[in-house]
Amino acid sequence: MAELTDAQLDRYARHIVLRELGGGGQARLLAARVVIIGAGGIGSPAIQYLAAAGVGHLTIIDDDRVDRSNLQRQTLFSDADLGVEKASRAADAAMRLNADVAARGVVARIDGGNAATLLAGADVVLDGCDNFTTRLAVADAALAARIPLVSAAVTQFEGQLATYRGWEPALPCYRCVVGADPDRPGTSCSEVGVLGAMAGVIGSMAALEVIRSIAPFGDDLAGRLVIADALAMRFRTLTVRKDPGCPACGR
Repeated sequence: MAELTDAQLDRYARHIVLRELGGGGQARLLAARVVIIGAGGIGSPAIQYLAAAGVGHLTIIDDDRVDRSNLQRQTLFSDADLGVEKASRAADAAMRLNADVAARGVVARIDGGNAATLLAGADVVLDGCDNFTTRLAVADAALAARIPLVSAAVTQFEGQLATYRGWEPALPCYRCVVGADPDRPGTSCSEVGVLGAMAGVIGSMAALEVIRSIAPFGDDLAGRLVIADALAMRFRTLTVRKDPGCPACGR
């Protein structure tokens, strides 16, 4: 693994002094490849923190363009970005934030037909998209390729976060939790609303879990689900067990 330059030792000094991370962990971050699904309310803070942390290669997948209604929570963008492709602008923002980062924007909708190709070579996948069809396609491809999946979601005043490594015998995959494609109408932000700062909280926590997956420290969320409730200002952690009958990862 390449040695850190003097500039990198200075830039990442607050990481390096952490005993649980250190120079070795920072070097792993710089060499890592992360795919981020969605440059929206969750993706925006996650991209900023991953770039600032020195994650060396970011692939950002989003087929949408910036709309004025996005600006309340999607902190990567401003009025000057209205109408531009989110993925491309997010990649540019990541590289402006940190010259150590090579970021690539992919303007595409990920689905069952292209997910395996788009995720190939990733060390971690962060899914912050806003529909279950895409989430299931991403989860299936990540499971098949044995890539850790950090899955984050937010709606109204609530957020959820989990890490999935369903190929491990004792750990669930995403389908163990949600089953087949759930029919959940009326769950988009445009219909039910979302508190912008809540997206920021969950996106930042998702970035933390991605970093932990690359340079392990403490206890990760595999096998657990964090639910954040901004109305009660409460965080709950639930144990999520593997479903022996799961069609994706069950025996």
